[in-house]
Amino acid sequence: MNRLSIVLLLFFAIQLQAQEAIDSLAFDEEIYQKTVDSINSSFTYQRGEVILNNGLAILNVPNGFKFLDGEQSKRVLTDLWGNPPSEPLGLLFPEDMTPMHDAFTYAVEIEYAEEGYIEDEEAEDMDYDDLLEEMQEDIKTMNPERIAQGYDAMELVGWASPPYYDQENKKLHWAKEIKFEGYDVNTLNYNIRVLGRKGYLNLNAIGDIDMLSTFNTDRDQILHSVEFTAGNRYSDFNPDIDKVAAYGIGGLIAGKILAKAGFFAVILKFWKFIAIGAVALFSGFRKKLFGGGKEDNA
Repeated sequence: MNRLSIVLLLFFAIQLQAQEAIDSLAFDEEIYQKTVDSINSSFTYQRGEVILNNGLAILNVPNGFKFLDGEQSKRVLTDLWGNPPSEPLGLLFPEDMTPMHDAFTYAVEIEYAEEGYIEDEEAEDMDYDDLLEEMQEDIKTMNPERIAQGYDAMELVGWASPPYYDQENKKLHWAKEIKFEGYDVNTLNYNIRVLGRKGYLNLNAIGDIDMLSTFNTDRDQILHSVEFTAGNRYSDFNPDIDKVAAYGIGGLIAGKILAKAGFFAVILKFWKFIAIGAVALFSGFRKKLFGGGKEDNA
């Protein structure tokens, strides 16, 4: 049984118990809203210039956005959204968005992968249609393992936005449209890679496919918002001492679609139910620990 199923079962079990003690549906909604507001208000966001990973890179938070640092982002990604543990540098949110927003659109997770200097000579002559076909076959091959791990089968429908490599600024971006078995709305997986001396910054946004136009509007300012610092830039590569990655641009694009991405998509589709279940669980523990009544749940 996967984590989502456990949360949903907890939700329904707790709701059955809650009906015996709580007469009003409006009161349930009040508890839900107060707890969501409390969680959302617990985060501290940054704006302006942000130093990433002890000086590795600089993020100039775009207008209309806010940044959540790595420690808080781990809490969001793992504790609230149910993803496997990771080490993000942070999350970039649209200004009006919060981790537990009822109408959640997207957030951009920022990570760093120190996998070596990625040679980019192949980018100019790459056939991205052929690469897409290879990726589609890889996903079909991966599906039995995904299903065995409790995830839904998935299909790579195609490019939502074909790969584009900015040779001058060493920035690569592309988007995939993904269909998860059993869901009517397809998922958008938008990827940005900023190449550096010893690896790359990974900016990854996931949401429903209908957010494509919204993200396209925001994409350029997000692309321009982050740069490696002097000494860590692509141009600072020293072939005598620096490691070269085992793959190039094609391998970077075709990299395996992580289970985390699949789970993130499911979280978005069931977000309201999971949020209510989490609030109900929180309220149940609070009553048991503190003996709280109606007036104590906030």
